[in-house]
Amino acid sequence: MCCFALILSSLLALSYAASSSRMGVNYGRLGDNLPSPYQSIQLLKTMKAGGIKLYDANPEILRLLSGTKLCVSVMVTNEQISNIASSQALADQWVHDNVLPYYPNTKIRSILVGNEVLSYNSESDRQKWHDLVPAMEKIEKAVTAHNIWNIKVGTPLAMDIMEGTFPPSNGVFRWDVTELVIAPLLHFLNRTNSFFFIDVYPYFPWSADPSNINLDFALLNAGNLTYTDPGTGLTYTNLLDQMLDSVVFAMAKMGYDNMRIAIAETGWPNGGDIDQPGANMYNAATYNRNLVRKMTATPPIGTPARPGSVTPTFIFALYDENQKSGPGTERHWGLVQPNGRANYELDLTGKRSESDYLRDPEPEKLWCVPGSGADVVELQSALDFACGQGNGTCDAIKPGKECYEPLSVMAHAGYAFSSYWAKFRSIGASCHFNGLAVQTTTDPSHGSCKLPSVTP
Repeated sequence: MCCFALILSSLLALSYAASSSRMGVNYGRLGDNLPSPYQSIQLLKTMKAGGIKLYDANPEILRLLSGTKLCVSVMVTNEQISNIASSQALADQWVHDNVLPYYPNTKIRSILVGNEVLSYNSESDRQKWHDLVPAMEKIEKAVTAHNIWNIKVGTPLAMDIMEGTFPPSNGVFRWDVTELVIAPLLHFLNRTNSFFFIDVYPYFPWSADPSNINLDFALLNAGNLTYTDPGTGLTYTNLLDQMLDSVVFAMAKMGYDNMRIAIAETGWPNGGDIDQPGANMYNAATYNRNLVRKMTATPPIGTPARPGSVTPTFIFALYDENQKSGPGTERHWGLVQPNGRANYELDLTGKRSESDYLRDPEPEKLWCVPGSGADVVELQSALDFACGQGNGTCDAIKPGKECYEPLSVMAHAGYAFSSYWAKFRSIGASCHFNGLAVQTTTDPSHGSCKLPSVTP
């Protein structure tokens, strides 16, 4: 992961001048409209990224990275784990094919074996749990057989490996993986002086419980808002530190007090489905700007449990990937649009202050309006329903008010639908109206009539 292993070595622990090398970017390619690998690498260089994390060992990309300053993380895919675990010859072949033709001109600095392996639970997936550390051991043996000592072997895990994370001092690993996988994994990482790679997203716990977790606390933007862990007395100013320290305490309970952590993925979605709150450009820009500022600070900030520590970090992701499955947020994490235009300004070196950003994205807004071809009789019924809910929902379309004209069922329904949705969405109201309504990002307001909107 970039020159991350070197930065954290004992010899270079005080070398913080090249702060940009602490921030890498995940380069996923699950999209049918993405720029070429060449264009993508040029873009990362322009962005002054310190590293690039791949989800495979693509030969074209590794060739194109030759001679660049970008430090590289390559991946053994989940499908390859069990075969490699069963054969040193296959591990040797993997390194021969995916490392030796490119190293050292391509600055490969980590090999990640699998991706969130412990998050999958089918019978075949559970076999990968057993095979994960043996595969890592064989890959590490294959690398060191060529006297390569600056490539670290690890595996990125999601926060669902945790049984509990709150308060951080109660952090403990899941019972079903603790002895089977985590114990041998920590032993391997400790022996090889590697990192515990974790995918950590404050967005997910916040979006699951937005009424009890402050949004600014999740966005690393809380100011004077703090939480004190009653078990340790440590004070937290953001959710990311709480999540990281829960892993720190979980490892300490297993006898690994000083295991180094690297963030393999983190970020904030810039869009999503309507039932996924907080997923918008404004929040994504806020989180990632605060993240970079925190992770590139000089001297390093660390976390309350590890003050002053450096945490190598990869932001997810370079692009929005339109072929990813799952809820809408899965396709909206990109720093950059497929046309190469930044979704929002972001300085990966951390040298730019918030006031220096010229283009500050506004939160995306949505309106609820009648769909084309909606039946007028049915619209009138839906309009009557919306206005019948009270709470001033339809005051603006009463005679003489700002939205009374044009005097039509379609126009009045447009106002009533948007107003109803904005007023009652927090208690479950949707933009549906028996299929008569659609969501739009185009503001239907006109003249002095301003239609209420919602923010995803």
